[in-house]
Amino acid sequence: MPYIQNTESDQAEMMKAIGIKNKDELFRCIPESIRLKGNLDIPKGMPEMDVVAEIKSLGAKNRPSSEMPSFLGAGVYHHFIPAVVDNLASRSEFVTAYTPYQPELSQGALQAFFEYQTLICMLTGMEISNASMYDGASAMAEAALMAVDTTKRKRVLVSETVHPEFRAVLTTYLQRLDVDVVELPVSKDGSTSMEKTDGNLTENTAAVILQNPNFFGCIEDVEPSVSLAKARGAFSIVSTDPVSLSVLKPPGQIGADITTGEGQGLGVPMSFGGPGFGFLSCAKKLVRRIPGRIVGQTVDRRGKPGYVLTFQAREQHIRRERATSNICTNNALMAIRALVYMTALGREGFGALGRIILKKSHGAAKRIAAIDGFDLTYTAPFFKEFVVRCPIPASKVSAALLENGIISGYDLGRDYTGCDKLMLFCVTETTSDSDVEKLAEVLKGLG
Repeated sequence: MPYIQNTESDQAEMMKAIGIKNKDELFRCIPESIRLKGNLDIPKGMPEMDVVAEIKSLGAKNRPSSEMPSFLGAGVYHHFIPAVVDNLASRSEFVTAYTPYQPELSQGALQAFFEYQTLICMLTGMEISNASMYDGASAMAEAALMAVDTTKRKRVLVSETVHPEFRAVLTTYLQRLDVDVVELPVSKDGSTSMEKTDGNLTENTAAVILQNPNFFGCIEDVEPSVSLAKARGAFSIVSTDPVSLSVLKPPGQIGADITTGEGQGLGVPMSFGGPGFGFLSCAKKLVRRIPGRIVGQTVDRRGKPGYVLTFQAREQHIRRERATSNICTNNALMAIRALVYMTALGREGFGALGRIILKKSHGAAKRIAAIDGFDLTYTAPFFKEFVVRCPIPASKVSAALLENGIISGYDLGRDYTGCDKLMLFCVTETTSDSDVEKLAEVLKGLG
């Protein structure tokens, strides 16, 4: 045991205590055929100075998006993060905070979580929010579990325009619960087919799940789907980009039962794809079905305001069979970043952000569509992202752009059959006019 500081006598004493004669007996349940023979194929140790030099050399191979134009989105987005976010969220009180089991010692963290929940409710138009979740994918899957558990039905409809990775997580969650996951096809305009939604809604449907804006950036007409679901006694679940709610009507105002999403765009760095955090908000009637924790405000014996864990229906706190979820923690530090970010921007700043993104993304789409061989694929309105049909496979477009110092959009052929020439471009407030022109110049040579 080279990485644990114990002597041979220590090891002998431990083996005697558990009733074995040698270390090999620890692994007797593992077949000999799959055990490692010999040593691991790793290099020998190096002096600290050489290790630091090696790590710096490897790190220098990375090309961060801050150093080159990037049009890649597909769930993780490059947004400007005000300096105040790092400054406040990096305070030791937040960095070291975990589940606040002792409220008398955790009032600061509890207040921050309470304020986060308040802003999420304001943003989504819902009545209840929990204190965040792991990510947008698990939040959506947990919402589906809420619907299945509440309705006792065994069928969930989810649009193909929902993020492919979110759908994969949903399938994983439900595959052992005897729940059918039915995917709704994409219409020609890039939105979910309402005809197929209506046709697949049965008396056994627990929920209809849409993403708005969807994975293609298209803005879904959510209200008809919500009405159809309610008429059949099913739940309507909307997964959304929170930044889009700066300009779009909140799902709660449309009548959605549960709103979920990935919060990375709210002041959280891309960081090679994580961590982010998931948010989940719902109608008050579902409060006892919500996973995770809810922080509430109360008063003490002297009438002063205080904060407590009002509700925590996790298996860690109550009997497993009564728990709403087996997720026992969350990405609270990332949620606090979102709290600081939204507070720093304020209502007016947040609205201005959405309008800037709309203007920049539509300007870029128009510029690309003017290039011979490149066309916008869908006609539905869009926010931040849009799909372009390329004259050559998207993988070759991506390679050509990278050679010219540009991070391309997302190759939809990776997830959708027959879409190898479709590329999903993303434009945020960080995309400059010169970035778009540089992109256009390279694309001209590919048409």
